[in-house]
Amino acid sequence: MNTSEQTYKKYADARAVKSPILKNCIWAFCSGGFICTIGHLLKMLYMNFGISEDNSAMTASVSLVFIAILLTGIGVFDNIAKHTGAGTLVPITGFANAVASCAIDTKSEGYILGVGAKIFTVAGPVILYGISSGVIYGIIYYFLTRM
Repeated sequence: MNTSEQTYKKYADARAVKSPILKNCIWAFCSGGFICTIGHLLKMLYMNFGISEDNSAMTASVSLVFIAILLTGIGVFDNIAKHTGAGTLVPITGFANAVASCAIDTKSEGYILGVGAKIFTVAGPVILYGISSGVIYGIIYYFLTRM
């Protein structure tokens, strides 16, 4: 590193806002736990309506996705995420927000060339790597169980 880079690094470090790591971790834990609690309560509610446990779990997940997309659409999700951090972005609600945000941002370009073409801009790599890792895991599992 030359002298000007060292000077800039000292300047930037002196003015950088220190992140309250412990507070952020607590907020993320509590907000993520709250989302999971809502999901569990929805599952229990659906089971009380006579839906099987497996179908109740799936329906609760779909409900959480719907709620996240609705909150993204009316502009509330981003404000919640600013205060709660990773707690809202890590669970399934964060994935729904990522897909919905791309759709909202590209709506002005039209439904086909905008929304249709760019809806999976953020979520596409997640889907791609999720499926790819699942296939690789399946192949490894297959060969390990054959031995």
